[in-house]
Amino acid sequence: MKIIECVPNFSEGRDRKKGEALVEAAAAVRAVKVLDFCMDGDHHRSVLTFIGPAGAVKEACLAVCLKAIEIIDMSTHTGVHPRIGAVDVVPFVPLGDADLADATRIALDFGRDYSQQAQVPVYFYGEAARAPWKRELSQIRKGGYETLKGRLKDPLWRPDAGPARFNACTGATAVGARFPLIAFNINLKSDDLPLAQEIARSIRQSNGGFPHVKAIGLLLQSRRVAQVSMNLTDYRVTSLRTVFDGVREAAGRRDTDILESELIGLIPEAALANVTADYLKLKDFSDKKILESHFESFA
Repeated sequence: MKIIECVPNFSEGRDRKKGEALVEAAAAVRAVKVLDFCMDGDHHRSVLTFIGPAGAVKEACLAVCLKAIEIIDMSTHTGVHPRIGAVDVVPFVPLGDADLADATRIALDFGRDYSQQAQVPVYFYGEAARAPWKRELSQIRKGGYETLKGRLKDPLWRPDAGPARFNACTGATAVGARFPLIAFNINLKSDDLPLAQEIARSIRQSNGGFPHVKAIGLLLQSRRVAQVSMNLTDYRVTSLRTVFDGVREAAGRRDTDILESELIGLIPEAALANVTADYLKLKDFSDKKILESHFESFA
């Protein structure tokens, strides 16, 4: 059975009623199953996860993203996470018998329809990228929302769909296709932002660290806690345990330790091989965070 997972990220992490409206918009589409929704006030960001057949997933994604630009105003947004728009990033992920070609097809179809209906600039990334320099999400988001108005005027950074026109309320959206990744955050027993940034530089691939690891250092102001925020784009090459041990070792050299870790969204069951939630100090972890538990019941 071909199943597509969609994991849109929105620039709203503080208003619970707005979050509920996003979930309701997706859940209203028949044949779609909402698996997870999380909000974070410091990141000022929310992440929704749902699955279904390609057509239903596209319909749900259009519904939720159109609702998002109706209720989220980027011109007043502040948060520690990189972002370019109210609907910041929309990845499509193949599950079951689906493959990357299936995910890419729905990403392109959705991105074109959404950009036309919402009049929002759309960039395609990952397997859906239309240009090699747009393949990496970090390059599309470089400079963030604050530099988007200028970037839209750059011929190299014209959007792949939609108007090359800056709308302060909506910003732009990145739409892509990819394999499952793990969004994994580690909170330190410290409020030392430079330390979190130093650790992030030491472990991410772009600085010679672990393969398939992207990382940034952040400060969670509400808790006065420094965080190493990561995406593991291939856990088969670099595991959760590898990055956890790497962060713990680096923190230990600066006389601190790991407070806890957290997953944003879901995780493939295979990613937990040879490690436990207790070892990783995972916060609020349950079987509901395992992707396959939902997929099997859905199928």
